[in-house]
Amino acid sequence: MLRVLVDSGSSIKFAEQEKLNVEIIPLRYLMGEIEYRDGLDETIDEFYQLLIGQKIFPQTSLPQLDELQSKVASYAEAGDDVIIITISSKISGTYNAICKLFEGEEKVHVVDSLSAVGGLRLIVEEINRNRDLPIEQILQKVQAIIPKIRVIAIPETLEYLFRGGRLSRKEWLFGSILNLKPLITITDGQVKVASKKIGLRLAMRECADMLKRWNCDVNYPIVPSYTYNVENLVKLIEVTDEQYRPAMIEYDNLCPVIACHWGPNAFGFIFVSED
Repeated sequence: MLRVLVDSGSSIKFAEQEKLNVEIIPLRYLMGEIEYRDGLDETIDEFYQLLIGQKIFPQTSLPQLDELQSKVASYAEAGDDVIIITISSKISGTYNAICKLFEGEEKVHVVDSLSAVGGLRLIVEEINRNRDLPIEQILQKVQAIIPKIRVIAIPETLEYLFRGGRLSRKEWLFGSILNLKPLITITDGQVKVASKKIGLRLAMRECADMLKRWNCDVNYPIVPSYTYNVENLVKLIEVTDEQYRPAMIEYDNLCPVIACHWGPNAFGFIFVSED
């Protein structure tokens, strides 16, 4: 049997586990002095009440590794193959920690997505399409799709990415002046400013154009994502070429552990490029 686990940085919700044939490893975050397990200990609405209402800047941390080790060890001992997919090793220590945890375990395969949120969802979908193949071929399929996954998003502010250590001071300063709206990508696993536009309208147009510029493959889902407020995502879709809309799945209100770094009112697309 094949077991697939993803960390909660995938923004896959616990209610989706059965549908996607996946198990979620909850990352953790700290709001003030209280620690929460992502997706389990409070709802998304409760999280935003603290983030916005009390203006608490959160910190994120690794999952409970002892619990993960016990669960995965039981699967491996039963003869199951286990694939564990993590958010990019360049923005989180989760991948390296889990690699060390299962070093030398032949039945456990830890995958660095070099992505986040919907990027992991797209990898899970690729695994589900190929579950009948031998594990080696499934892993080849996964490694083939990873370089093609694109994340493009517009945050309301760069403050959260900067304070969370996901963006350099230079990029933060440059993107925070002159009413510039930055377009953020995850490139080679790292958070980067891909472009900057004056005003939200031009930034939306640029984001929409990225689907064509990066040769979006509509044979795969497009994941429209947002944090807290869906209004700007709806406007983005309205200016996006109609050929891409049938591939768009249900909007994803990103999980708290990701919103900790993006802040409220971010929005964008995750998709697979043909290149």
